Amino acid sequence: MKKLRLYIRLFRLIAVISFGTLLAAGITLLERWVRHDLMPTRQRLTRWFLARLAAALPFRLSVQGQLPRQSMLWVSNHVSWTDIPLLGMLTPLSFLSKAEVRTWPVAGWLALKAGTLFIRRGSADSNLLNQQLGRHLQQGCNVLIFPEGTTTDGLGLRTFHGRLLSSAIECGVAVQPVAIRYLRNGQPCSVAPFIGDDDMLSHLLRLLGSDIGEVQIQLLTPIASTDLNRNALARAAQQSIREALFGAADAEQSAGLNGKAA
Repeated sequence: MKKLRLYIRLFRLIAVISFGTLLAAGITLLERWVRHDLMPTRQRLTRWFLARLAAALPFRLSVQGQLPRQSMLWVSNHVSWTDIPLLGMLTPLSFLSKAEVRTWPVAGWLALKAGTLFIRRGSADSNLLNQQLGRHLQQGCNVLIFPEGTTTDGLGLRTFHGRLLSSAIECGVAVQPVAIRYLRNGQPCSVAPFIGDDDMLSHLLRLLGSDIGEVQIQLLTPIASTDLNRNALARAAQQSIREALFGAADAEQSAGLNGKAA
């Protein structure tokens, strides 16, 4: 029975990805024909595709909070590649992703066509990336980054790096903090995290073969970028997400430890 469930889910996922590939190819041909970048259209179609992709994953989703009405720089904790379809289904978004994703078969090409920006770990191209992020924001497009720079097991938060939050300050747009939590039987999920030596295929098969898990997404109070430098903005976003995930007491204790370390 478990194998049958796995095969059904796998077939559904392949069907969604195949349709998404055709959709991306069609948009690429249309852009060549009109000789114009159709980023807003790509974002809307990407949201539609990611909603179907999220529906093909074994999750029950709940969302709290209000979607922003104007463009913002979204920041979120990062647990798994599944964060992208689950967050991307909420509103038209562009993502910032590690450069390795660009080399993934099919998924890397789809990410590129969806308008994803790629960053190499340890590279010195943050100024160029901030310019690209700024252009997206100035065009009224939402952009989401994962300022931890990597995935975690969901049991804690890594330091939020502020260098890529400069685009929000320079464009005068607010930061939208987002907290995402994976649960299974009311406890932190051990299946969803994509960490360590996990490879995409093994993780995907393990996930599709599992029971339905729960995902909680919290859209937190936006943070104005005015009168803050990038590091202060990063700390404020991290504090907001930490408090949402782990409670006010834990967030205050962590802030105190960070203050002593500084």
